Amino acid sequence: MVTPCDVPVGVITGDNVVKLLTHAKENGYAIPAFNCTSSSTANAVMEAASKFNSPVMIQASNGGAQFMAGKSIKDKNACAAGAVALALHVRAMAPYYGIPVILHSDHCAKKLLPWFDGMLEADE
Repeated sequence: MVTPCDVPVGVITGDNVVKLLTHAKENGYAIPAFNCTSSSTANAVMEAASKFNSPVMIQASNGGAQFMAGKSIKDKNACAAGAVALALHVRAMAPYYGIPVILHSDHCAKKLLPWFDGMLEADE
């Protein structure tokens, strides 16, 4: 499948994100973003994006990441683990949908910085 501005399919980062966002701005289109709470919602988003040959952003919010981890888990690190689990799932599956995907952490209030720090630590 041909992607806009020749960015690769699957999860993109760095210069490829800049290239895609620049292409979108210069060509007057938006890249939709969806807050996903499970592998099923992430798959549905990627399937719809693939159907329309569209790049997409998949977001994980603090609450959505907690849902991904399991609402009954009360460990303070569960939200970060849920976000990481969603990101790993999307990274593994996105190439099969043939579209570029940007992973996004959604917004982060100051009180949620430990969640954000947990995601950064998982990436090290």
